[in-house]
Amino acid sequence: MNNSSKKLFAAKLSITTALSLAILKFITGIMTGSMAVLSSAIDSVLDILMSAVNFLAIRHAEQPADDSHAYGHGKFETMAALVQALIIGGSGVWILIESINRLITGSEPQKLGNGIVVLAVSVVASWLISRYLVKVALETDSPALQADSLHFAMDVYTNLALAGGLVLMYFFDIPWLDGLLSILVSCYIMSESYKLIRQAMKDVLDEQIPKAERNSIENIIRNQGCDQWNCHDLRTRKSGSHRIIDFHLTVCKNLTVDSSHGITEMLEEKIEDELPNSDIIIHIEPCSHEDCQGVPEECTHRPKSGDEVCKAE
Repeated sequence: MNNSSKKLFAAKLSITTALSLAILKFITGIMTGSMAVLSSAIDSVLDILMSAVNFLAIRHAEQPADDSHAYGHGKFETMAALVQALIIGGSGVWILIESINRLITGSEPQKLGNGIVVLAVSVVASWLISRYLVKVALETDSPALQADSLHFAMDVYTNLALAGGLVLMYFFDIPWLDGLLSILVSCYIMSESYKLIRQAMKDVLDEQIPKAERNSIENIIRNQGCDQWNCHDLRTRKSGSHRIIDFHLTVCKNLTVDSSHGITEMLEEKIEDELPNSDIIIHIEPCSHEDCQGVPEECTHRPKSGDEVCKAE
C-alpha cells in the first residue's frame, strides 16, 4: 500500500470511529443529562467533521502538480489542519460557557452508570485509533493525520478524566463535579487548539523546515562534496507533507555543463533518500577564483573549517 492509499484508508477509519462514538455518546448523554458526556459527544461530532475534512484534503493534496499549482496541492492538508484547529477551539469555548451555565443552574445528571460505561468504551476506541493515526502520520509525514490523531489522543485523556469524575459522582454524590470537569476539558481543548493553529500557521507562512532536517541537507553536501563545492542561500518550506528545498551550489568554473548537472542529480538523489517527498532545486554557480588552475579536483572553494557549509539567505 503506497503513502496515498495509507492516508486515505486512515482517514476513512477515523470517520467511521468518530461517527460510532458520537452516536453512542449522544444517546447516553441525553438519557443521563450529563454535561460531561454531552461535551464528549460534541467533541466526537467535531472529530467526524475534522476527519471528513482530512479525507477530502488528503485526496486533493495527493493530486499531482498542474498548470495552476506548479508545486502540487500539499497546502490542502495544511489548510485542513488550520480549519480543524479553529473549529476545535470554538467547541472548547462553547463547552466552557455551557458548563458554567450548568453550574449556575445546578443541573444534576442521572443514570451515571451508563455514562461511565460509554466513556470507558470511548477511551479504548480512541486510544486504538489514535495510535494507528500517529503511525500512518509519521510514515507519510501528513500534518492532517497528525492533527486528526491529536483529536483522538485528546479524547483518551478527556474521556478518562470524565469517566473518573462520574465514578466519584456516583459514589459520593457530588453533582457540581460534572460541570467542573467539563470546564477543565474545555480549557484543555482550547490549549491544544492553540498549538495546532501555531503549527499550521508555520506552514502557511512558509517557515523553514526543522533545523535537524536542514542540518541533514548540509551534512549530505559536506560529505559528498569534499573540497569541490559549497552551497549558500539554502531555503526550505513545507507544503502539506512535501518539502520544497532550494539552494545555490558553487562549483569549479572549469567543470562542463554535463559534470555540473551530474553533481546536482547526485545531491538531489541523496537528499531525497534522507528526506522523502522533497522537491529540490539547485542553482549552479561558477567559482570566482582568478587563480584557479583549471583542474576541478584541485579547485577548492569551501568555507574555512568550522564555517557552515550552507548559509541561509
